[in-house]
Amino acid sequence: MAAPLLEDLSEYLGSPEPAVRLILSILIGYPFALVYRRFFFYQSATVIHLFHAISGLALAAFNFGSQLWHSAVCILIQFLMLRLMGRTVTTVLSSFSFQMLYLLAGYYYTATEEYDIKWTMPHCVLTLKLIGLSFDYYDGGKEPSQLSPEQRTSAMASVPTLLEVYGFSYFYGGFLVGPQFTLRSYQKLVAGELTDCPGKPPNSIIPAIKRFALGFLCLLIYTIFSPHYPDSYYLTDEYEAQPFWYRCVFILLWAKVILYKYVSCWVIAEGVCILTGLGYNGVDENGKHKWDACANMKVWLFETTPLFGGTISSFNINTNAWAARNVFKRLKFVGNKTISHMATLLFLTIWHGLHSGYIICFSMEFFIITVERQALALVKDSPLLTKLANSSLYPLIYVVQQFIHWLFMGYPLVPFCLFTYDKWLKVYSSVYFCGHVFFLVAYLVMPYLRKVLVPKRQSQKKED
Repeated sequence: MAAPLLEDLSEYLGSPEPAVRLILSILIGYPFALVYRRFFFYQSATVIHLFHAISGLALAAFNFGSQLWHSAVCILIQFLMLRLMGRTVTTVLSSFSFQMLYLLAGYYYTATEEYDIKWTMPHCVLTLKLIGLSFDYYDGGKEPSQLSPEQRTSAMASVPTLLEVYGFSYFYGGFLVGPQFTLRSYQKLVAGELTDCPGKPPNSIIPAIKRFALGFLCLLIYTIFSPHYPDSYYLTDEYEAQPFWYRCVFILLWAKVILYKYVSCWVIAEGVCILTGLGYNGVDENGKHKWDACANMKVWLFETTPLFGGTISSFNINTNAWAARNVFKRLKFVGNKTISHMATLLFLTIWHGLHSGYIICFSMEFFIITVERQALALVKDSPLLTKLANSSLYPLIYVVQQFIHWLFMGYPLVPFCLFTYDKWLKVYSSVYFCGHVFFLVAYLVMPYLRKVLVPKRQSQKKED
């Protein structure tokens, strides 16, 4: 009965059935959260873990059928590693190797040249959770003085139970699309500590509704405009026949629209986390309660920033924070931030999948951010550019910045979404590799601009 209804709904919406199942599953998180608040908030930890595990498994079965065994097996093996290997580097390395290799094997055997919603989609979220779990368990065996404040917050004092790990892994607010959160945060949720009124369910209904409404608005924007900016248009003769300026503007508008697919899912899922209490983040300096612990998007910053770094800081926040905490900062012993940054981007590249488009996307991101940092430093050190940036001309400068920003945000997204080299190479050729040329020229010219625009004394001081 359900299958024909879903087929009719997907046909009506003009979306593939797996995508309809996914968004329905994210929305189902809200009634699950209400059930948790009403019937399970005061129950024992065992009962709560069971509820979270069973509800998450139900969502996995609804979306992926019998293929849910992939996640169930990986969670079990992760638990056995913690139990049998203890708080050792071997545990961390074994967890990292096994979970990543399992994910990559999944990519290899299921990958196509299109974006498909299959069991590997939530499994990449799960992979980070389980690897992070091994890091947090390892940190729990160290002296507090050896840990950073962030590590002390997430370090685990004891090995979790099997049911606890399943409840944490399948928690309906984060199983399908994220966000990432630590087992310690989950334990606080189960203990009833993540609330603004101790001993009672949190007053989080209004904050959750606000995030749901914002996420639904983003979903509406994507639903309305995405048919006008399909990925497939890049590969048509019609696109190649358009003027150069049109092809560039299409990339810009396409990028804005395509990202709402991710924004909407993350913001709606965040609302589920807020409703349960997992999104509670204490109080700010004014004593106001915060609900942004699971925020995966800073939507206002995303919409208004003219900087590439600002967009990256506002997008997929928890995954970026996970990579910073468990890859970038763990490589501190290397003693070189650039190498650590490159290694982190390489990890994220492999984690996303095996297509060449991911390599091009993240290598372009590294190059763009490098050039932008040089440009910002130049503006800061040059009295002339600083004065210009603070002048009445800034609104015009802002518009130009936004155009450049979104054109070249879309540029690396092309291979990210088209996957294979024959597709993204065709698009890049049609715009004459303008992004590569622009940033290469900017990178080469920057030292000469610094010599001209920065006073010698200040430039000398900078070099010293």
